[in-house]
Amino acid sequence: MNKILIVEDDNTIHDMVKEYLNKRGFQCEHAYSGTEALLVQKQENCDLILMDLMLPGLDGKQALTKVKKEYDVPVIIVSAKNTIEDKVSLLAIGADDYITKPFALEELEARINVQLRKHHTDKDDGIIVQNLILYPDQRTFQIDDTKVSLTKHEYRIMELLMQYPKRAFSKKDIYEYAWDDIYAADDKTVSVHISNIRNKCKGRDIIETVWGIGFKLKLERE
Repeated sequence: MNKILIVEDDNTIHDMVKEYLNKRGFQCEHAYSGTEALLVQKQENCDLILMDLMLPGLDGKQALTKVKKEYDVPVIIVSAKNTIEDKVSLLAIGADDYITKPFALEELEARINVQLRKHHTDKDDGIIVQNLILYPDQRTFQIDDTKVSLTKHEYRIMELLMQYPKRAFSKKDIYEYAWDDIYAADDKTVSVHISNIRNKCKGRDIIETVWGIGFKLKLERE
């Protein structure tokens, strides 16, 4: 069952969309603001986000930028703004689709299904290293029978380490792969994200520190 996050502060619209999607076999989560949307996505790892623009606090455009920075999830903008400039600007910063209010629920469902199919097309079954499995389509990894959800950058770190399980990578190597950006020598971002991954594993250390080099996947003895 695909999980949809509805980011909408109008209860009437939310209830209408939720009721329709529930009947069509979707599970729905709800957020009233952009800030709440980020929290819900972190907790629930939804498969698709319907994002209104006119939200209290962190608006839809700001929330879209943050979501796309952290999560590999399709976002459909749902807004009363209907100019070409509005649509182009939102698509340019990462929106996957744009539907204008008022809309037909059948069209919304069709657009959701298109994005879900597109998002899952050509995904690998998973990268397997010993008792670890990394799932690209879900952005999770599994340790034995336990699944762990990852942020965008945590996933990219695990992807790099699991592609080359016997190699140690420097912070520079990891940063430039995971963030696709130039590494700053005094940056602690990589260490913080690796610490977060370790914490999510609840005591099961899957990344080891190689002193003087950086980090590598921690393998069981073969």
